[in-house]
Amino acid sequence: MCSFMKYIDEFRNKDLIKKLAEKIKAAAPPEKVNIMEVCGTHTQNFFRFGLDKLLPQQLNLISGPGCPVCVSSQEYIDKAILYAKDKHTIILTFGDMLRVPGTKSTLEEERAQGADVRVAYSSLDAISIARQNPHKRIIFLAVGFETTAPTVALSIIHAKQKKLSNLFFFSALKLIPPVMACLLKDKRLNLSGFLCPGHVSAIIGSQPYDFIPKHFGIGCCVTGFEPVDILEGIYFLLEQILKKRPSVANQYKRVVTRQGNLEAKKIIYRVFKSGDASWRGLGRIPKSGLRMREGYLKFDAECAFPLKIKQTVRNTQYARQCRCPDVLKGLIKPSACALFIKACSPEHPVGPCMISIEGACNAYYKYQR
Repeated sequence: MCSFMKYIDEFRNKDLIKKLAEKIKAAAPPEKVNIMEVCGTHTQNFFRFGLDKLLPQQLNLISGPGCPVCVSSQEYIDKAILYAKDKHTIILTFGDMLRVPGTKSTLEEERAQGADVRVAYSSLDAISIARQNPHKRIIFLAVGFETTAPTVALSIIHAKQKKLSNLFFFSALKLIPPVMACLLKDKRLNLSGFLCPGHVSAIIGSQPYDFIPKHFGIGCCVTGFEPVDILEGIYFLLEQILKKRPSVANQYKRVVTRQGNLEAKKIIYRVFKSGDASWRGLGRIPKSGLRMREGYLKFDAECAFPLKIKQTVRNTQYARQCRCPDVLKGLIKPSACALFIKACSPEHPVGPCMISIEGACNAYYKYQR
């Protein structure tokens, strides 16, 4: 269906949406089906376009750890704050990282106290800022999934070519397939299928998801972000469940190929290699992060300026009640958290899932109150 469509309004066509909703109802089994999406844009658009109102009750769409800001560990935030406290340092970060809480503070609070914390729109901004401030050390907070990794890697390559000695990158770059494997091992979720993230898959391709049907016996579908995309992706998954033939479907063929973006992957793995990474709410997951290779370690902030911090937890009344870790695991919906709406909102967030526009709590607050 989607391969014949060219314009955005075609992917929001009401007649097509109704037909797909009817096909989904006809294909849905009588028992409960848990489908997880691991992309914050899927979560936002699913509720933004009211698609939850079109699905039968037995279809349960679960929001997973699809927000890179939300899954950045508290230890990472605490270290970023410590770097920010140095008067000779400029911290560059994406805007939604400013309010993510560390143990005692946020980058926004540090900026209010005089720290030089600036919002960047791309990692490439770090190159020009480093050249404009030769007597300062510039630390870019590299947060994101495979989608962000190519531009960060390219920025590091440029920094090396330009022989910049005052530019460093603090990496919290993460990989999606390893966390999906981690979630599949959690029997409490009882997943029947995955909607795979379109943006990430545009880089890595659909092939890296082969382990899901092969080793775990459930299906998955790479899916776009428009209403027709999402509903068609769900329908493809239901077909697999109905026929008991789990596979890797690709609904998003207009963007995603089996092999992915070969040039982007080449750039990523020229600079980075996989390593263990800490995910907020999920703990340390093997080979789920990106670390710099030998030839680029001089640009690694952790290598250049190692920090030791005490492993502490936020101990305020609200922080103890915040259930972001369970939301990120898909164990509860945001509305099951006692703080949701009452004490936690985008204006006054307690946890990271309410801060980022890709966070599940943020989406529920906007569209499910």
